[in-house]
Amino acid sequence: MATTAASHWAVRTARRRTFFAGTPEIYFVKRIDNSRLVKVEDPQRNREMKQFGTALACLFLLVFTYAWQHFRAIEYGYQIESEKRELNNLTEMNRALQLEDASLRDPERIDLIARRMGLVPPQPGQVIRLDNASFDSNAPVVASAQPEIVLVRQ
Repeated sequence: MATTAASHWAVRTARRRTFFAGTPEIYFVKRIDNSRLVKVEDPQRNREMKQFGTALACLFLLVFTYAWQHFRAIEYGYQIESEKRELNNLTEMNRALQLEDASLRDPERIDLIARRMGLVPPQPGQVIRLDNASFDSNAPVVASAQPEIVLVRQ
């Protein structure tokens, strides 16, 4: 039993020696009384601090202005791209509508629909054209005032 106790003691001391990393730190408390000290205003230090603060504020404003302009430029770029996409979409829609308009105004299509509805071509003399194509374009034109007729239903 004495040998086992000695061996345990030897192991413990060996472990302690391996973990020991120098002298232990010792803290001493030293009371310092600064209540009698009076802060002396240094005008040169105050001036330097004001100049430093002003320079720092100017630098901040410059950086902030640059960042604001940069982000606004990026935002405007996105808006321009969005407007370009919308313009392309509207242009394509306009082309499609023009094609549809042209197909709807096709005289053959209109004639076919009119015949299905039972309409027939007009007889000669049944159509009176109101355009000035029948008049002589070199002949003088006399202005005339036609009275307006207003009908009122009661």
